Amino acid sequence: MNRTQHVHRAVPDTGPPGAVSGAVSGAVPGRAAPGGHRPWAGPAAVGLLTSAATLVLAVRSPYETGSYGVCPLLAVTGLWCPGCGGLRAVHALTQLDLAAAWGMNPLFVVGAPLLVLAWGLWLARSLGRGPSVWGRATWPAWAFLVVSVLFAVLRNVPALEPWLAPV
Repeated sequence: MNRTQHVHRAVPDTGPPGAVSGAVSGAVPGRAAPGGHRPWAGPAAVGLLTSAATLVLAVRSPYETGSYGVCPLLAVTGLWCPGCGGLRAVHALTQLDLAAAWGMNPLFVVGAPLLVLAWGLWLARSLGRGPSVWGRATWPAWAFLVVSVLFAVLRNVPALEPWLAPV
């Protein structure tokens, strides 16, 4: 079979009328689809942008007043949001200071490795490798939302502020 021939397989009709599945179209995981879309482009772009942002935070300290602005929720309400201290936590982690990062945002310190794992699974899946751990499951997003809201509430309880608010 030469490069111009497409492999057509019989697959059960699971989509709406007129829809073409990847198996029928001959799309190969990790390669450009017939329309030119590269499935790994999304994870690659997120990885590159995150790496660039991390590099900026490693070089330019968020401890300087006004260096990255102020959290809008904190400025308007005086309440700590789940992300408050996140930039300083990233900066501390790039300096290998886990204690300082934990003091700024413990949720980020715990969540960062999980986000890296999720990104790695996304990248592997887009390349046609690795299991579809979550498929179309929405529970990771809901779990993240619930934990973030709970963290935001707890870090604003006066008795818990010494441990959960950025110091």
